[in-house]
Amino acid sequence: MAAPKKSRGPAGGQGRPGRSLALILIAMVALTGGMFLADQPTPRLGIDLAGGTSITLEAKSEPGQESAINKTNMDTAVQIMERRVNGLGVSEAEVQTQGDRNIIVNIPKGTNSAQAREQVGTTAKLYFRPVLTVAQGTPTPTPSASSSGKPSPSGSPSAPTADKGKSSATPGASATTQGRAVTGALKADSTPTPKASTTPKADATPSASAADEAAAAKLQKQFAALDCSSKASRAEAARGAKPTDMVVACSSEGDAKYVLGPSEVSGTEVDNAKAGFDQQRGMWVVNMEFTKQGSKQFQTITKKLSAQQSPQNQFAIALDGEVVSAPSVRTTLSGSAEISGSFTQQSAEDLANVLSYGALPLSFKEQSVTTVTAALGGEQLQAGLIAGAIGLALVVIYLVAYYRGLAFIALLSLLVSGILTYTLMSLLGPAIGFALNLPAVCGAIVAIGITADSFIVYFERVRDEIRDGRTLRPAVERAWPRARRTILVSDFVSFLAAAVLFVVTVGKVQGFAFTLGLTTLLDVVVVFLFTKPVMTLMARTKFFSSGHPWSGLDPKRLGAKPPLRRSRRVNAPTDPKEA
Repeated sequence: MAAPKKSRGPAGGQGRPGRSLALILIAMVALTGGMFLADQPTPRLGIDLAGGTSITLEAKSEPGQESAINKTNMDTAVQIMERRVNGLGVSEAEVQTQGDRNIIVNIPKGTNSAQAREQVGTTAKLYFRPVLTVAQGTPTPTPSASSSGKPSPSGSPSAPTADKGKSSATPGASATTQGRAVTGALKADSTPTPKASTTPKADATPSASAADEAAAAKLQKQFAALDCSSKASRAEAARGAKPTDMVVACSSEGDAKYVLGPSEVSGTEVDNAKAGFDQQRGMWVVNMEFTKQGSKQFQTITKKLSAQQSPQNQFAIALDGEVVSAPSVRTTLSGSAEISGSFTQQSAEDLANVLSYGALPLSFKEQSVTTVTAALGGEQLQAGLIAGAIGLALVVIYLVAYYRGLAFIALLSLLVSGILTYTLMSLLGPAIGFALNLPAVCGAIVAIGITADSFIVYFERVRDEIRDGRTLRPAVERAWPRARRTILVSDFVSFLAAAVLFVVTVGKVQGFAFTLGLTTLLDVVVVFLFTKPVMTLMARTKFFSSGHPWSGLDPKRLGAKPPLRRSRRVNAPTDPKEA
């Protein structure tokens, strides 16, 4: 006779709850240790809790280009602004559209928030223009002062020697010219202008139209009168400049002014730019790379500039109509270039950031600036925590009143879920830039109800088995498969809703969706690796297995049916031989 087979434990290792509890304990210790090793003992706070600055920018179109304000360009501007701000090391910055022509920029309080605000306001297009003439930033003296033809010193640093195959940066002016030098520069740029002549000749044929001559004279007058020490004058000079026009512009410091030719390369053709320290020369440099089309354009302009004399061998990097740098070119370049000069680390990083993220498809005007203090954020956080504490207290009261001893298991599970949620939020701050804002706190509060709902589903399944007349230990194991399916379906629906909300929304609502999705996943982990194993262990104790009135599993209180037993019927024998 074959020996009876030994019964196996429940599938999935449920007969060994110690392993699951050890696994989740190791995870909790590892996450807590990682939190302190990363020196991030608290979650990072968003602008509405930590304080910061909120900037509203309104899109402006150039005359005749009103159709440029569209969803595609607005979305592109949002992406560039976000990369520009984050490129400064400002974490948790939020950039999002509002309506069809506004962009909201939220910059949390930090060491770089003021600098980020300044660069976010720098929202015009970026162009590489050839330098035709450069002079001091103050208004130029009368032409008679320059009749001798001698350039006046500018006091600016001279252009450093360029390495082979690279360009050198000249943050200030490297040469100055005055008076009729402007007209000479225009001629050097191959723009048709009439040749200067003190004695008109009968056979002289004009090389340019009267309109070109008038434009040159007007540009020369603007250049002479331009005062770069005045912000209003600098803004006026940059207003209305088109890529195809020759323009006058000031340096960003206001110490030099330029006559610039038409744009040769747009900032959109810059593929990447990084600041770095050259160990051999002991100086900060900016390395930039161009796209395929930009490389061809840059090769063409540097070939032309390298054949010119200073200052017409320089190209200006013009952002928002101001020259942020004007490096000189000594040889033809393509694909990549290095800008060097009297850079500090900060100025090199600023220039690299402008080159990488400066080319916005639209111009913007700062409409409003709102500052949120940390005190107000602290009050909001305190109010959110109080609301969470009240909600948790109500859940605990309900669990104790209705489930009695089972409430102990539920509270332990909530504690484990809270530890996992807190440590993960703290670690996700430096890892992916997660910031805890007020909607995220609301998501964590909602998660208390979702987690408690999972416990209730399982407890009710166990109690149903006891009502059917089973003892506690088999009731715990038989109730688990049905409760597990219900919990998984419920959590899947919650996670799906959080995922959809995260994808289709922007800004702070995403914080709510992210927190809800995270806590929903943690609910599955806690129920499977903690609640069920603890329930299995508790079923082996006398307090619960005996159905103590305060255990929450008292068969009498639950109205349990008597155990179903099969009774053997004894029938009277019908066969006389069996009598």
